[in-house]
Amino acid sequence: GTSAFEKAFGDANSTVDWAPYLYAAAVTGVFSLVLAAIMFLVMMKIPKFLIKTSLIFVVILSGVWCVIAFIGGNIIGGIIGAVFFLIMMCYARAVWSRIPFATENLITAMTAVKKNCGVVFCSYFFLALAFGWSILWTIALVGIWDDTITCTVNEAGFNVCSEPNYGILFGMFVSYFFTHQVIQNTIHVVVAGVVGTWWFAPDEASSSSCCSAGVCDSMKRALTTSFGSICFGSLIVAIIQALRALANSARANDDGNAILVCIAECILQCLESIVEYFNKWAFIYVGLYGYPYLEAGKNVFTLFKNRGWEAIIADDLVSNTLFFVSVVVGGLAGAVGLILSKTTDWFEQAASNGEAASFTLGFVIGLVLTSIAMSAIASGVNAVIVLFAEAPAEFEQNHPERSQKMRETWGATYPGCM
Repeated sequence: GTSAFEKAFGDANSTVDWAPYLYAAAVTGVFSLVLAAIMFLVMMKIPKFLIKTSLIFVVILSGVWCVIAFIGGNIIGGIIGAVFFLIMMCYARAVWSRIPFATENLITAMTAVKKNCGVVFCSYFFLALAFGWSILWTIALVGIWDDTITCTVNEAGFNVCSEPNYGILFGMFVSYFFTHQVIQNTIHVVVAGVVGTWWFAPDEASSSSCCSAGVCDSMKRALTTSFGSICFGSLIVAIIQALRALANSARANDDGNAILVCIAECILQCLESIVEYFNKWAFIYVGLYGYPYLEAGKNVFTLFKNRGWEAIIADDLVSNTLFFVSVVVGGLAGAVGLILSKTTDWFEQAASNGEAASFTLGFVIGLVLTSIAMSAIASGVNAVIVLFAEAPAEFEQNHPERSQKMRETWGATYPGCM
């Protein structure tokens, strides 16, 4: 209720002045959006260079992790880091020849998104929904926690609280993760539908305005006929995420056998990763063809049976690139925040280190906003991988130049397969 809201946000005696942070957030946010658009154009010009750079960047990161662990005296962490570094070196060498095909996948997806840039604005709209839901859920959790947890001071003077009601917590976690999964997967389905329309009927997915017929129709299908499939697939992941959050809460409160709880949490994390990756491809089929969730899942198995690791490698190479671009934009936005802290008086009264706070704020905003814009491209790449495997004739008919490029790179990578 209102008391929960006041406890969460309504401390009138707070000495923290939030205005400087709001100013910095606004400036770095605008800068990030502009820079994300510029990076989109850069990726269209030098996609192969960026894919190679991002792959090297991932290898270097694993090496840095190894070095830092050894310098800090963490021998086990250093050994694990060294193993990962060697694995990443082998992986980079193994997939280097696949970069040209991944490059053409990326260019094709970006071409489709560029023709229908309204999908990016849809992504930001759904982000706003997710943010509003997070605030509402937090307020509700604070109220429930206040009503169900009793804290007293024991004889030793320590504050002792009663155990949480794990049944209520599980329900809250399911509601939170389920809503976020639905929002995330709806974006995925919309983008897949738009790319599919561009693939099969380019006249409906090319417009001088942001909202082409392809964008509007894909959004309509995602929120009506395909919404049940989205909710069903999202619920599976949400339950696993809720169980994992519950196990993490139990471990933090020292409830139950710590080793068993840790093992359960590890298993749930593995299950979550597997199901999320499976869902990513299943929802491509939902967006492209309107399949029910279970039928879409069967098509995913057929895809991997026919294309196997090549779909995973192309997806991974592009994902690394999009993450690298997001980090670069985040770093530049953080630099803008740092410049603001040095050239303005906004952070003079900041309770904490103003320079560190402004850089961190800019970095997080830049990373998040760019990641959202890049997520539309990532979904587009997944859709292109599926469509190239299942409908190459339509691609050749409607987009002969792009089709020829992808056929050439596929034939060069896998001679005799086309």
